[in-house]
Amino acid sequence: MAIITTSNPKSQIFYPSSDGEPVAETYTHLYALLTTLEVLRQYLQGQQATVLANQFLYYAQGFPKLRIAPDVMVIFDVEPGGRDNYKIWEEGKVPSVVFEMTSKGTQNQDTEYKKTLYEQLEVQEYWLFDPKGEWIEEKLRGYRLRGESYELITDSRSEPLKLRLAIEDELIGFYREDTGEKLLIPDELATKLSQETLRANEAEALLARYKERFGDLNK
Repeated sequence: MAIITTSNPKSQIFYPSSDGEPVAETYTHLYALLTTLEVLRQYLQGQQATVLANQFLYYAQGFPKLRIAPDVMVIFDVEPGGRDNYKIWEEGKVPSVVFEMTSKGTQNQDTEYKKTLYEQLEVQEYWLFDPKGEWIEEKLRGYRLRGESYELITDSRSEPLKLRLAIEDELIGFYREDTGEKLLIPDELATKLSQETLRANEAEALLARYKERFGDLNK
């Protein structure tokens, strides 16, 4: 799909960053959205990439009503960091991966309008996650661009992200393809840090007792 451009100066056209609509339909959908955002943001730190959530994606310069707000989108080969909105003609890159947290109420829009638009924009992968299992029995369904159309993903892999995806209750689990290591969600990271701090404190206490009994071996 060719991105529409215009010669009008950017200053003459206002591109809103919000429409006042709720970020997500339910707390479950919001938690899945925010967790996916944070996990992928941590994973891509240090790379020329950005992860944005529920922010307007503008794809036609000069036409601010032609926009969509993906729940989570990953864009490679751009400056890291957040944006108020994302304009394809300014950044020069379309998202590589889009995640939509879907429900029965958004099923038609997610499988028809959005799927067609992302396909035309040449988004490499489009994932639909139904955390409540309202209409996707397996909860997670992905599409990969082959030529000019999407094909159903059958290997549970994200090629651009180099990750394997799995359902973990009401969240998507992400696993590195190179090591098999799971990308921890914020709660898991906090638990791991707490455990590591506890082990470090225990080691220090053990060392202190050893020195008290046997003296400092460095002397």
